[in-house]
Amino acid sequence: MTPDSTSSPERVVHGTCPHDCPDTCAMLITVKDGVATKVRGDPAHPTTQGVLCTKVSRYLERTYSPDRILYPMRRVGAKGPGQGSWERIGWDEALDIVAGKLKAIAAEDPQAILPYAYSGTLGLVHNFGMPRRFFHRLGASLPERVLCATAGRTGYNTVIGAQVGTDIVHFTEARLIVLWGTNPITSNLHLWTRIAEARRHGARVIAIDPYRSQSAEKADWHLAPLPGTDGALAFGLMHLLIRDGKLDRDYIDRHTLGFDALAERAAGFTPEVVAGITGLSVADIEQLATEYGAERRSAIRVNFGLQRHAGGGNAMRAIACLPALTGAWREVGGGVLMDVAGAHAVDLAKLDARHLLPDPPPRTVNMAQIGKALTELNDPPIKALFVYASNPVAIAPNNGLVRRGLLRPDLFTVVHEIFSTDTCDYADIVLPATTQLEQFDMHRPYGTLYTMLNEQAIAPLGEACSNAELFRRLAARMGFDEPCLRQTDEEIAFEAYDRSAPVNANLDFDTLRRQGWQRLDLPERYAPFAEGNFPTPSGKCEFESASAARQGWSAVPEFVAPRESAAADPQLAARFPFTLLTPPARHYLNSSFSSIESLVRDVGEPWVDIHANDAADRAIADGDRVRVFNDRGAFEVIARVGDKTRTGVLVAPSIWWLKKAGDGENVNAVTSDGLTDIGRGASYYDTAVQITRC
Repeated sequence: MTPDSTSSPERVVHGTCPHDCPDTCAMLITVKDGVATKVRGDPAHPTTQGVLCTKVSRYLERTYSPDRILYPMRRVGAKGPGQGSWERIGWDEALDIVAGKLKAIAAEDPQAILPYAYSGTLGLVHNFGMPRRFFHRLGASLPERVLCATAGRTGYNTVIGAQVGTDIVHFTEARLIVLWGTNPITSNLHLWTRIAEARRHGARVIAIDPYRSQSAEKADWHLAPLPGTDGALAFGLMHLLIRDGKLDRDYIDRHTLGFDALAERAAGFTPEVVAGITGLSVADIEQLATEYGAERRSAIRVNFGLQRHAGGGNAMRAIACLPALTGAWREVGGGVLMDVAGAHAVDLAKLDARHLLPDPPPRTVNMAQIGKALTELNDPPIKALFVYASNPVAIAPNNGLVRRGLLRPDLFTVVHEIFSTDTCDYADIVLPATTQLEQFDMHRPYGTLYTMLNEQAIAPLGEACSNAELFRRLAARMGFDEPCLRQTDEEIAFEAYDRSAPVNANLDFDTLRRQGWQRLDLPERYAPFAEGNFPTPSGKCEFESASAARQGWSAVPEFVAPRESAAADPQLAARFPFTLLTPPARHYLNSSFSSIESLVRDVGEPWVDIHANDAADRAIADGDRVRVFNDRGAFEVIARVGDKTRTGVLVAPSIWWLKKAGDGENVNAVTSDGLTDIGRGASYYDTAVQITRC
């Protein structure tokens, strides 16, 4: 067969996974004749090492899906699933409609407009850059982006000073690894490969998780405390480390602040008290403290799930204190890792053009309480909702209330999306968005120490338009003439980096263009706090924090019981005796991949794990269809009966789109929209429910 003489040569383009995962993998995209033909991990990238997760390895299926939204559409008829119809319109008409509505509302009060965006992409350009500039210039209400990790990050920062921790590549050198509220096989794959290597060298792995996840199954020891009691367990470890003298007194004296106050707080958390709170045995608590206190080369990987309850911020504070007590920070591979976004030097204020905000700045609206905002806020009420990089109907807590708000006939809703999500079912205008292969961006990973570049590999499909281009067009339609609203993607990205920061001393965009990534200018054997130098006001690890006290929190970490628990609300617990946890299903990530048919087939239908004893008490057999419910709502799934979860705890992996669930509901029909103790974060895992057979 004679090759087509007009065929262009095959080329390979550097890309970056844009999704909400700490790995932020480097991708190589093969393109032939303008069509992406292959997506693979970059074998040269030190953390990716050529391996992509199952989700992202199927990115071509996502990009070329026949279910893509490729043209602007206007609703005709009623809002809601199965209601009304869609009419295709041109971009000029769509922009005129949207700009006209926004202008009219802004003329009365721009705070009646609310953007709703989260982690559909974490790119500097398409998440942090042009979209936020547009809404800052408009004077719209500011969304409090609290759905994932605000409580933990805020709490961690009161102790450590910034989002800085152990480099994942050095977990290979740890002798004891504690996986605390994390399942890296699902949500941090390239850390798991380092853990596996450490185990080959003799490291011991302990998993602390109410659920026996895939990672917990592979650990040497699994401890299953009651949900929301991690802070009490951390204080119990402190108590025993102090009692048994397993402290690095020199490190404490030189590099910490407030030890006496912390010791006084920990004094009340005897093993017997902690056992009563956590449901663990005294012997297991003693053994955990013995092992942690005996190995200075210990690394704790703590993740965001454990901070999604009423006391989540303080729980993270307590855990963050532990490495300074034992001196683990002295060691390469020792310490604690929550995330490392704070190691990067990105000028976020310049990136999102904060100078465009009016004075005084607009009100804030908490994203975890979008349902309440749409149904109760009245000064002014929200009249326009602009959704991009998110799917609130599927992912927001208490989503029955969210849907009720979205059905308001006076609410104008715009959704910029790749697929027809649950939220599109409530939109007035739907605009087609690009995938990562169709746009340029830069990324600041929160799990690795690399600056990442994503080159545009292919032209946008149909009439799809990137986030940045959409808001450039809208800015022009609105008559905004600020230069920063006309910048190209490349200009936005390259100006975002603080070139005066030492970590960016050798940042070179030619290198980024050539290889797709570049390591921060940090020591190869990076131990961030081996000599103290914490980025706190005192320069020390702050067991006692004056800045926390000024914000109305306890100066010393404290234990806060889950809001929907027998300890805090015995009457509620009597009616709804189970705590519901909703971690991500292995091949899903929030709701971003829930439309990919091959992944949907692999994951199967929604289910809930229930302990055999709890199932027997309710005559529930494996495979039965069950109803999980509380006063907020209900959903129906298949029961999986066994011992993966402890008694009193249900685990329903997520997130399925409502339209892909058998009963048109998902787990967020019941999740709490209450806020955390610190950071006003979402408390998804502070949810009390009951379960019955259908």
